[in-house]
Amino acid sequence: MSWISPFRLQRAGMLSMNRRNVDYIGRYNDRASYPLVDNKLKTKLIAAEYDVSTPQLLQVVRQQHEISHFRELVDELDGFAIKPAKGSGGKGITVITRRDGNQYIKASGAKVTLATLERHLSNILAGLYSLGGTPDVAIVEDLVQPSASLADYSFQGVPDIRIVVFQGYPVMAMLRLATRDSDGKANLHQGAVGVGLDIGTGHSLNAVQFNKAIHLHPDTGLNLANIAIEDWQQMLLMASRCYEATNLGYMGVDLVVDAQKGPLLLELNARPGLAIQMANGRGLLTRLKAVERLKRPHFTPEGRVAFAMETFAQPVQQA
Repeated sequence: MSWISPFRLQRAGMLSMNRRNVDYIGRYNDRASYPLVDNKLKTKLIAAEYDVSTPQLLQVVRQQHEISHFRELVDELDGFAIKPAKGSGGKGITVITRRDGNQYIKASGAKVTLATLERHLSNILAGLYSLGGTPDVAIVEDLVQPSASLADYSFQGVPDIRIVVFQGYPVMAMLRLATRDSDGKANLHQGAVGVGLDIGTGHSLNAVQFNKAIHLHPDTGLNLANIAIEDWQQMLLMASRCYEATNLGYMGVDLVVDAQKGPLLLELNARPGLAIQMANGRGLLTRLKAVERLKRPHFTPEGRVAFAMETFAQPVQQA
């Protein structure tokens, strides 16, 4: 894998936070569309209208008395995920992978009781994890079973793919792998590994942890240089369709690859972070400007994806 220093990245078109906020988020994102992406339940409903699959919705808990229905639901489930609809940064998400008698096993291996899960639902409804602390609703989803080709690379947590989409064009992507440092969560700021992905092929390019280049996953020990994402073009199409679904010009699209159901949308982000540039060893600005210079933009997801795969393709760098 090759590596580009932050100084060289800046010269190569690195997008700064201020420029992202003013020139792209501020300019291309209509604030009227934010509720669609800041609320996971609304995201799921709108995504279904645009042929973008999401994990199966099992229950929506809106009020305290509905928690009794949750008890009935999980009595027949081995695995599931609980999410606050308006949570951010992975806060408040609890993933149960299996049961051991009357106890539920989290992705980290920790055991919790039904009473603990019910208190968690109450905390979600009270707005403990929501943006601004406003009252929230809880979503109970089917458990994502990551494809075997990716699951081995991640430590406990489900690996996901972040794709930055600009004006409907997928311009940059990375694979996020959980680590012991990140407590099984795919959050780069907490210590997850970011693996840059070639838009043209879905193959890995560079890998970073805490903004430093790495070649092996710190916990699994696997080489990160030869990863290939399944159903890559389909994932790019799903990401591109989210532009029509939300009307947001600049956003992050987070997807997973389920072993049985294939690519699924996890959530959308109207303010995607910039660490994806470090993971790719390249700046976003050059690609964003390439889209802005288009005299004839493509009006279909298929056209935008074909353009992106050809224009932003990169040769795979071996370690």
